[in-house]
Amino acid sequence: MSLQSTPTVPEDHILAVYNRAPLAFERGVGARLYTAEGEAYLDCLAGIATTGLGHCHPKVLQALKDQADKLWHVSNIFRIPGQEALAGRLCEETFADVVFFTNSGTEAIECALKTARKFHWANGQPERIDIIGFEGAFHGRSYAAVYAAGNPSYVEGFGPPLPGYVHLPFGDLDALAAALGPTTAAVIIEPVQGEGGARALPEADLTRLRALCDEHGVLLIYDEIQCGLGRTGKLFAYEWAENATPDVMCVAKALGDGFPVGACLASARAAKGMTVGSHGSTYGGNPLAMAVGLAAFNEICRPETLANVREIAGYFTQALKGLQDRYPDIIAEIRGKGLLVGVRLIPNNRAFMSLARDEHLLIAGGGDNCVRLLPSLLLTPEEAREAIEKLERACEAARRKAAA
Repeated sequence: MSLQSTPTVPEDHILAVYNRAPLAFERGVGARLYTAEGEAYLDCLAGIATTGLGHCHPKVLQALKDQADKLWHVSNIFRIPGQEALAGRLCEETFADVVFFTNSGTEAIECALKTARKFHWANGQPERIDIIGFEGAFHGRSYAAVYAAGNPSYVEGFGPPLPGYVHLPFGDLDALAAALGPTTAAVIIEPVQGEGGARALPEADLTRLRALCDEHGVLLIYDEIQCGLGRTGKLFAYEWAENATPDVMCVAKALGDGFPVGACLASARAAKGMTVGSHGSTYGGNPLAMAVGLAAFNEICRPETLANVREIAGYFTQALKGLQDRYPDIIAEIRGKGLLVGVRLIPNNRAFMSLARDEHLLIAGGGDNCVRLLPSLLLTPEEAREAIEKLERACEAARRKAAA
């Protein structure tokens, strides 16, 4: 049977863990996605901040094609030159001295948590196992990652809780100061929460957070899987604050522009316990992922890319405030940082996402009844204006629906 005549597999054969929208896309170019019928959608979701350079960016696509003709996979028992090249660039642009490559953000989080506990073990303090996180966080779906975040809906039904995880209200640094103690290994936080409702930690709080960790001998882990890699208008969100450098940082999503790749970055000091055999991955850092990651990272690092994020983010902030003034019965608050934009709604956010899809606009959901705009970092001013126009029509439809 030819590929063209292969029947579609019914979705009831797929584990029912996703609440899918009734759409399927065949191709994408830049900020547009197209259905098989040729209908175009403006994509301000970007695979949840993953296709950071838009769909099928020519340089990233060419890097994939070139590498696909040469070598896909070997093993981490051999040197992989692409790893050395991408790790070198990541360390050159950040605080980090060493990098471990993964296939996903969740795996990067796992590496970070292990790194923190192993650091203290190597320093003769094995009792330091507690990881302090914050309510509203999202760090992934693995067993350790869900307990690092502590969202009740993600941990319910999966057996006894993992020991050594503490959760505090987001941004409550007084509570953090009181919680830090002799069994604390690390603090993990998203400088800008994504799923938790696009909440940005104030820059002064990031500076204080760093100081508290230093005072108590605790490692600071940033989860910049969603808010990093240009999303806020700097290469990483922590760079907006002074003296707020982490010990460990997790990245993924835009690092591969849609290709599965993640990384755990660390200072040499923080990584001292991670010796031969303490961690590993079969696929992590494979030649395909490294070729794509290096091409994507170099494009994200370009000053023009970061300047475009700041320009479009400024427009969105102003335009969304205008929408809030015109639709105070629909929009309660504008949040976020850069192109991680949160809009807290009065009507149900899921229903509003459907109204936006009716306008051929794709946006993400979020906690605290928010929707998120997470477009390509290369979104043009014309596309940004189009997004606002579509959002305004969705607001008007929501108002009519409420009045009906």
